[in-house]
Amino acid sequence: MAGMRFSPEESPEANQHLQLPQQQLQTGREVASDDDRSVAADSWSIKSDYGSTLDDEQRHADAAEALSSAANFRPASDYSSDKDEPDAETSMLGLQSYWDAAYLDELANFREHGHAGEIWFGTDVMDTVISWTKSLCTDVSQGHIPNHGGEPKPQSVEQDEKYLSCWSVLDIGTGNGLLLQELSKQGFTDLTGTDYSEGAIDLAQSLADRDGFSNIKFLVDDILETKLDRQFQLVMDKGTLDAIGLHPDGPIKRIMYWDSVSKLLAPGGILVITSCNHTKDELVQEVENFNQRNIAISQEPSATKDQETHRDHPPFQYLNHVRTYPTFMFGGSVGSRVATVAFLRN
Repeated sequence: MAGMRFSPEESPEANQHLQLPQQQLQTGREVASDDDRSVAADSWSIKSDYGSTLDDEQRHADAAEALSSAANFRPASDYSSDKDEPDAETSMLGLQSYWDAAYLDELANFREHGHAGEIWFGTDVMDTVISWTKSLCTDVSQGHIPNHGGEPKPQSVEQDEKYLSCWSVLDIGTGNGLLLQELSKQGFTDLTGTDYSEGAIDLAQSLADRDGFSNIKFLVDDILETKLDRQFQLVMDKGTLDAIGLHPDGPIKRIMYWDSVSKLLAPGGILVITSCNHTKDELVQEVENFNQRNIAISQEPSATKDQETHRDHPPFQYLNHVRTYPTFMFGGSVGSRVATVAFLRN
C-alpha cells in the first residue's frame, strides 16, 4: 500500500488534511503553493487517531517510504534558502515553508473540528518511546547504565515520581506537542517544546491549554540556530533529524544539528532519537563520525578551551535502543521501519 499514489483529483480525502484555509493565518513567512504541498502530501499523507484517515501500518509505511528517499536529493551546495524550490519532491519535507503551511492547516483543523493532528510514526510507536524512555531515565537516575544491555526495567509509580520530576526535558521539532503531554502523564514535570514553525507552537499551546497541561512551555526556536540559553537532561527528537536530512543542504545542516544538540544536552544527559529514515547502526555511525570530527578539531592549534575538552572525551556515546519494534526481512537482512536510539552526553 505504501507504494500506491493518487493525484489530488483521484483521492481528495487524502489531501483534505493539507488544504490551506481561504484566509491564511499571518505568520510573516512564505508558504508552499497548494500544488507543491499536494505533491508532498502524496509522499507523506499521515494522520492519527485524533482525526485519522490512515491506519498505523499505512502511516508507518508512507512515512518510511517518503523519508527513505532522502538519499536522492542533491549534495550540499551554496543553496541555503528554505524558500527556494527543491530538486526532488520528497525534499519538500525538508523545507520550513512546507511545515509552516502544514501547521496552518493543522491549526485550522483544530479550531474547526478539535482535531489534535498527527502522531508521528503512529500511536504504538509513541507509546513505546514514552514507556521505554521513562524506564531508561529511571535506570540512569539510579546509576544503572544499560549500555549495550537489554530493555530498561519498569519501576513502581513511587519511584517514577521520585526520579522523573528531576529531569528537564526538551522536545525539538515538537509539532503538536502530544509527546510532551504523554511524558507529563508519566511523571516528568520540567517540559519544553520547540519548533521553528509558529503554527506548530500555536497548535501545541492550544492543545496544552485545552487538555490542562499548563506545566509545558512552548517556544518558537530553530534547532540549527537555537537561542535557548539553558541545558536539558533529556532531549527528544522524533523525526526532526529525518526532516533536516531532506533539505538540499542536508549534510551541512546535520552537522549543525549535532553541534547544537551537544550544547543543549547537559553532561550526563540523554538524547533519544526516533527515526524512520535510519537504522540504529546508521545513527550510531553518524554519532561516531561527529565524535571523530570533534576530536580532530580539539587537536588543532587554534582549538578553543571548550573544544579541547573533547580530546579525551567525545561528546556522545551510544547508550541503548528499542528492541521491541516489529521487524521485516529484505534482501537477507532483518530491519525495522522505525529506530529509537539513546545516546549519553559525556
